[in-house]
Amino acid sequence: MRKAINAEWFVPTRWYNILPDLPESLPPYLKPNGEVVTPQDFEVLFAKELVRQEFSQDRWIPIPSEVRDIYLTWRPTPLIRAKRLEEVLKTPARIYYKFEGISPPGSHKPNTAVAQLYYIAKEGVGRVTTETGAGQWGSSVAFAAAFFQVKATIYMVRASYLQKPYRRVLMELWGAEVIPSPSERTESGRKFLAEDPNHPGSLGIAISEAVEDAVKTGSKYVLGSVLNHVLIHQTVIGLEALEQIRQFGDYPDYVVGACGGGSSFSGLFWPFYYEKKVGKSEKDVKFLAVEPAAVPTLTRGEYLYDFGDTAGLTPLIKMYTIGHLYKPPPIHAGGLRYHGCAPTLSLLVKHGEVNAVAYGQREVFEAAKLFANTEGFVPAPESAHAVKAVVELALEAKRSGRETVILFNLSGHGLLDLSAYDDFLTGAMQEAVPTSEELARCLAEVRKLTG
Repeated sequence: MRKAINAEWFVPTRWYNILPDLPESLPPYLKPNGEVVTPQDFEVLFAKELVRQEFSQDRWIPIPSEVRDIYLTWRPTPLIRAKRLEEVLKTPARIYYKFEGISPPGSHKPNTAVAQLYYIAKEGVGRVTTETGAGQWGSSVAFAAAFFQVKATIYMVRASYLQKPYRRVLMELWGAEVIPSPSERTESGRKFLAEDPNHPGSLGIAISEAVEDAVKTGSKYVLGSVLNHVLIHQTVIGLEALEQIRQFGDYPDYVVGACGGGSSFSGLFWPFYYEKKVGKSEKDVKFLAVEPAAVPTLTRGEYLYDFGDTAGLTPLIKMYTIGHLYKPPPIHAGGLRYHGCAPTLSLLVKHGEVNAVAYGQREVFEAAKLFANTEGFVPAPESAHAVKAVVELALEAKRSGRETVILFNLSGHGLLDLSAYDDFLTGAMQEAVPTSEELARCLAEVRKLTG
């Protein structure tokens, strides 16, 4: 029987910060000249409280009551057992998913957008800039900006701008200005358009444009993934899931999530990692990040210092990367088209505490179709990557006869991604996987950055 827990007391009053519990100290952010980036350097872009959280060694960070009150609009999100999927797969595995798609923008992203806009509004800042891939982050920023009466300019990756027009409509409905990236608005955008007038864009380029705009206009920049303070806010997902899965009398063997920059996956698995670290975990839980074969950051990239954006305007970050000059193909999972990965997640992959797997676009959509036909919900293309990995784990449990408990993050709904599903159903969907030579060329450029 299905069971969805929905009680206010499940909504946390504190976020969890993983930094004190990492296996080693996080390598510092660097300037191109090798100098260490200070918190004061970050204050040019981010609100002061967000910078404090970025560098904080406090394990628990209080959630402001004003932020939690907005969270209660849609939180707690339900934890649902995928009984019909289990039955179709004929697996002894028990599959649970945390459904973040019930938020007003339809994804996990407002967990941090609301927090970031709250702190920015408290500082009296009237405008923010940001980037967005599939549009889930951009719509969440527009949503949060409307709450706090802050103007928002959103640079949307051109491929997604064209593929997902209703994401743009949603952002504009909430009052945001949406610009296809690369654009003529910024110097970095004009540079990439000069090289290729039909450039599909990338998250890295959109970040460059948003950062350049913020610095030149004295606005603040908000980020949807990668950095610590963003991932901290997302831990409301995992903290709720911990309590909810115990209500089912269960505990996961695997925690699974799609991974682009790393925010939705980290938001789910960090609290379980904490329990494992301090000896409270009921099992030797394993963590699995799932990425697209077209942008294989964790599975084929290298652990190096690289820029977080394409134009080289951000600090250098030690992370798994396939190179900031890599040009991601226009796959439908726009939120996963990022060349790097969160430094915290990258460090855990380096230490073998998180594993990663990559899948092609068509096999991911096959899994999404199966999920839609059994559980009813149509996953966002990003979340569909997690679904594919879960199906594989469940089939392995079937082969071994082992009762495996799998928890994953269904981080967004796909109702504004139906053009992607149309391509899948009509056979128009293309696969794109980088060659070893292409990756080697991009990574060679990265190695030059720090000698």
